[in-house]
Amino acid sequence: MIAPRPERERGTAATVVATPLVPLLEMRGIRKRFGELQALDGVDLVVNEGEIHALVGENGAGKTTLMNILYGLYHPDAGTIRYRGREVRITGPRDAIALGIGMIHQHFMLVPPLTVAENVVLGDERGGPPLDTRAIEQRVRALEERFGIVVEPSARIEDIPLGLQQRVEILKVLYRGSELLIFDEPTAVLTPQEVDELFVIVRQLRAEGKTLILITHKLREVLAVTDRITVLRQGRNAAQLVTKETNAAEIAKAMVGRELKELKARAATGTSLPILQISRLEALSDRGTPALRGVDLVVREGEIVGVAGVGGNGQSELAQCILGLRPVTEGTITVGGADITRDPPKRTRARGVAYVPEDRRVEGLVLPFTVADNFILGKQDREPYARRGVLEREAIAKDGDRLAKDFDVRPPNAKVIVGTLSGGNQQKVVLGREISESPRLIVISQPTRGLDIAATEYVHERLLEQRARGCGILLISSELDEIRALSDRIAVMFEGRIVATLDAADATEDRLGLLMAGHAEAASH
Repeated sequence: MIAPRPERERGTAATVVATPLVPLLEMRGIRKRFGELQALDGVDLVVNEGEIHALVGENGAGKTTLMNILYGLYHPDAGTIRYRGREVRITGPRDAIALGIGMIHQHFMLVPPLTVAENVVLGDERGGPPLDTRAIEQRVRALEERFGIVVEPSARIEDIPLGLQQRVEILKVLYRGSELLIFDEPTAVLTPQEVDELFVIVRQLRAEGKTLILITHKLREVLAVTDRITVLRQGRNAAQLVTKETNAAEIAKAMVGRELKELKARAATGTSLPILQISRLEALSDRGTPALRGVDLVVREGEIVGVAGVGGNGQSELAQCILGLRPVTEGTITVGGADITRDPPKRTRARGVAYVPEDRRVEGLVLPFTVADNFILGKQDREPYARRGVLEREAIAKDGDRLAKDFDVRPPNAKVIVGTLSGGNQQKVVLGREISESPRLIVISQPTRGLDIAATEYVHERLLEQRARGCGILLISSELDEIRALSDRIAVMFEGRIVATLDAADATEDRLGLLMAGHAEAASH
């Protein structure tokens, strides 16, 4: 196991680059407009050769647009790109790859039935069909040995964990000879131990002469591994920082333009009445294999119970079973003492259970509908929103305007199509709809996935408000910082089981990370 990173006030983990600072990449005055939206307004980005450079900012700040321009997916309206001292025009990803620019995407671009080696060479087979399996595995193994990236070349992608799949994405870029590597939110699906292992690889890549751009919203990781930081805000440059000379508060302020609020200390509510009780719960996955294996869990009134775990270990199925969206094969679920094990979703929600799903765009919203229409989903057949099966448009619009203002949806216009909003504002619509009914229990999954710092702060504050009024909350999240900051108790899931339930005070990052990776003995240390 790799030793944990020390937590310090200022970034110190990035070693000062020994070589003189020579710009590898210079993007100057980059502008890009989409209709009425000015996504980039004269942005500059300078990345020196051999450094790890962080690109940070809120959602909509322009980070992804800027990198898509660099990778040839978008064309700038104005501005210049210089690479290795000469001006270049990048018309598509082929041009970027030919220059030596590679991108490791947040959502892996792998073919699950193929092997590691086959995925690495896909699109660059060198020799053409028929493929010489032994030869490509040898080439991939040599690449692994050079960069210290260990994955079995003959293993199938569908059989290896997410941490190893990410290594395959890195190998794909290296196989094509990339010298500048762009990492887009590289730690979103990793355990703390896998994050440490990734950063060992990142530092090794720098030692081999590679240059890296790291797009992330996790400021502690920015401080741990980068050399310099470019901050964007609303499509413009907000700050250029040297990592070892800054701290998380300064970076966050540059991102949002103000000081962030600290989470208020949580006092005990003084009640121990259980609102949710789960006993020996079992359920199957979509493939028909066991997804939940004898889960026991209790959530009390005025308590946040966090469920930590790497994605795919039963967390989604647990939430679906509670809401009646997935059949239970064994065990019981009660809410406020009432057995809801076999209840349909509508009856479960009528008992005061709210649900914020992990994929707001697919499960939480109807994207072509307006904000007002999305605010009434699930209650569209009740007064005052409907009478005798006919929607009452005036009541829907009136309530939509009120809720849009109450939950700070921007723009505060209930007639806007919800699919055009940013991720943070879409999440405000889902969360606002669910908590506006004053539920007894909230089941919320990945509440801040893909959200920026300000939107994350908003969601956290609303959840703590619900806890303070006595609502029980089951918080499912892969973000350990979020789990530890909000939870009173933390349950860790691995392969469909809860392997430990800890008081938040006892749940160190290392201990949680080991439990998430299946090391049950960590529960007793």
